[in-house]
Amino acid sequence: MAQLNGRPVTVEELAKLALTNYGHFTSFRIEDGCVRGLGLHLDRLIRDCRELFGADLDAGRLRHHIRNAAPATGTATVRVTVFDPAIDPGSPDLARDPHTLVTARAAAGSAPTAFTARTTTYVRDAPEVKSVGLFGSLHHRRAARLNGFDDALFADPTGHVSEGATWNIGLYDGSDVIWPDAACLSGVTMRLLRQAHRHRTMRVRVSDLAGMEAAFATNAAIGVREISRIDGVAFHPAHPIIEALRTAYAAVPPETI
Repeated sequence: MAQLNGRPVTVEELAKLALTNYGHFTSFRIEDGCVRGLGLHLDRLIRDCRELFGADLDAGRLRHHIRNAAPATGTATVRVTVFDPAIDPGSPDLARDPHTLVTARAAAGSAPTAFTARTTTYVRDAPEVKSVGLFGSLHHRRAARLNGFDDALFADPTGHVSEGATWNIGLYDGSDVIWPDAACLSGVTMRLLRQAHRHRTMRVRVSDLAGMEAAFATNAAIGVREISRIDGVAFHPAHPIIEALRTAYAAVPPETI
């Protein structure tokens, strides 16, 4: 299912998005017409649209478009992408008519398993924006996988941990959940967990990882997923904090679209 402003999208419109690659999005898991953190997802779309296009989106129309494209029952992964089909790469400043593309696909059925990550020095362009420009993230993910890891964890040039390729990272030092204080995307799942569980925010160097008891990734598709190893540092994938965070996230009441 793919709809642009509530109607079937054309190949020409999708080609413009693919070839120009300027826009932003949010994605989430929908269960029987409900989404955890839906208001935060809509806020992200509205905020990023002002940043990239200088235009306002209407939350009511966003909900309407999502309802039209998403299944009313069952579970699916929905992505809402905002872009201007009339954009000209030579004059992106004239792209001021953002359209809303809603796509839905089957959600993953199996529970996520523990994974490994390799640190790499990289900061995304405009890291606070959930941009459609995924080249850098996927390039580093590919390199990590070719070197025997499952994914990439980014650190800035000063050696401080920021975020994963498409996820936020959280840590546990034996006392508190720690979210790295860094330039990164403020993920909806991370924000919900910050509200639901005690935590601290602090700068975390790559060298600090060896002193942590547990590490985990969060995003709307996977919820909370344990990390078993970062570089040469191993973590206990069955640490009780992982289940505690999953329980806290599951207790967040979903919002009806």
